[in-house]
Amino acid sequence: MVAPTDPGVPASAEPAPDPAPAAAVTDPAEAATRATRGLQGLSAELTARVPQLLEAMRSVGTGLELHSTLDRICETAAELAGARYAAIGVVAEDGKGLSDFVYHGLDEETARRIGRLPDGHRGLLGALIHDPEPMRMADLADDPRSCGFPPRHPPMRTFLGVPIRVQGEIFGNLYLTEKRGGEEFTDYDLNMVRVLATEAGIAIGNARLYEAARQRERWIDGSVAVTTALLSGGDAEDALQVVAEQARHLSDSAAGLVLLPDAEGGMEVVAVASDHPSAALGVVLPPESAIVTELLCGEPVFIEDAATDPRVTTDLASPYGPAMLLPLRSEDRVLGTLVTPRARGARPFSEAERTLGAQFAAQAALALMMAEAQRDRERLAVYEDRDRIARDLHDLVIQRLFATGMMLETAQRRSVVPEVQRGVGKAVDELDTTIQEIRTAIFALQQGPTEAPAGLRTRVLREINMAAVPLGFKPAHHFVGPVDTLVGEVTGKNLIAALREALSNAFRHARAGSIEVVVDATVLLPDGRPGVRLTVADDGVGIPEGGRRSGLKNLKRRAESLGGDSWYGPGTGEDGGGTTLVWQAPH
Repeated sequence: MVAPTDPGVPASAEPAPDPAPAAAVTDPAEAATRATRGLQGLSAELTARVPQLLEAMRSVGTGLELHSTLDRICETAAELAGARYAAIGVVAEDGKGLSDFVYHGLDEETARRIGRLPDGHRGLLGALIHDPEPMRMADLADDPRSCGFPPRHPPMRTFLGVPIRVQGEIFGNLYLTEKRGGEEFTDYDLNMVRVLATEAGIAIGNARLYEAARQRERWIDGSVAVTTALLSGGDAEDALQVVAEQARHLSDSAAGLVLLPDAEGGMEVVAVASDHPSAALGVVLPPESAIVTELLCGEPVFIEDAATDPRVTTDLASPYGPAMLLPLRSEDRVLGTLVTPRARGARPFSEAERTLGAQFAAQAALALMMAEAQRDRERLAVYEDRDRIARDLHDLVIQRLFATGMMLETAQRRSVVPEVQRGVGKAVDELDTTIQEIRTAIFALQQGPTEAPAGLRTRVLREINMAAVPLGFKPAHHFVGPVDTLVGEVTGKNLIAALREALSNAFRHARAGSIEVVVDATVLLPDGRPGVRLTVADDGVGIPEGGRRSGLKNLKRRAESLGGDSWYGPGTGEDGGGTTLVWQAPH
């Protein structure tokens, strides 16, 4: 029943005699004994209904899932008291309203027409929260606390309300309205429902314990999945995506986001998990944001409504309501932030969910720290190997090529055959070109990660030169339009990441003999916006059926987050052999 709405079910309240304070009862047998003691010596009608009561108590105690338990309590109470409608209003943790409202007797279409469920902030339902006593009345409209019903609400006149206590604390209230046959609820009905409410409190307590245990188990399993992903040695972006997806699933949120600190002191969204394409990827929260300040100090931030909170400065928060922003903190260092927003109008995060979320974030931060240390060791090994390769190229290969060129020049001067002189001269020119390319590769090998120039064209060339060493050849490249001036920083950063992924795939999987890179800043996207298109084509073996495609999914996700797209097709080899990857996004 969508009951006396939030407005309020009136109350010409007739509190029935209270057999015993249920709050003090903890043993189920004792609870039933005390609650039924008042039945002894009463009418034959009540005695005849005891078997029905016992069957109702048995039914209520069946099962452990909380919401199905609440549904079962509503249905059983309505049957026991002969009511057409029943509902349970679950009191919020702060005691100021209802966090959940479970009803019985209304079909889905009627409930949809009524709209918003009661929140218990006013009216009779609000009064019952602050004064949880049994209540019976002949006509809701006669109670001065009644606020009436919302439009299209079915008529409700007679009313019976009983508090439900769990381990001595008020859990909520059980409401019954419209006794069948148009009669009023009797004292017998009230006594029977109170006994049922006592059993319901025990069943709800068991269900809550079971639900809490299952919830902890799920969060632990999620932490294990995140730790495994981060320490598996795979792509760092894939691992952060796992963190976002697990956090979203475990917290029952509309989205999951991971933010990492950027060079300017703000925080950048680097991973997004959502059912729909999100424009959040790459968005930076500025360092002057009050939320960023709190997060970088290691303090969690809990928001009641992200769409209206003045601390939230981005328009991306408009679809969201309650949100948890949890720092990924390891010891005194904040590695990033985990954000789990729920949809507008969704229930707020409970204290248990906040605690479990904070524990999950701490575990993810520890795994991030370990993964970072592991990558640092691997990166150091790569840098050492690059230094060795650079020295060998400089000290051995270039010297030998130079010596070979000198020998060829001597042979050219001694030869009297014009064809031989031209052929040797051409070979010497090729050697000079090769020496220049090797020197470019040596320079790229010796560059540190912080030496990347700002221009997009130069960054693209750097990636190409870096890829030339493992590939064994330098990919061809071509630029169209003023790349450096048209392409913005966010799009450029994502384009470089896409190029790096494409060249890495070509080296690890394609076995290509040639690669061509094209960056075109003059394209028009399908929606008419100007954009930039990256094309990487090779003549390798192509993408095998059933092969791993996580890298390609990352590229598509990056493009879609910016309003673009990514796809692949046949390559430049014979009969379309190899792969052509296309990545495009607005400037």
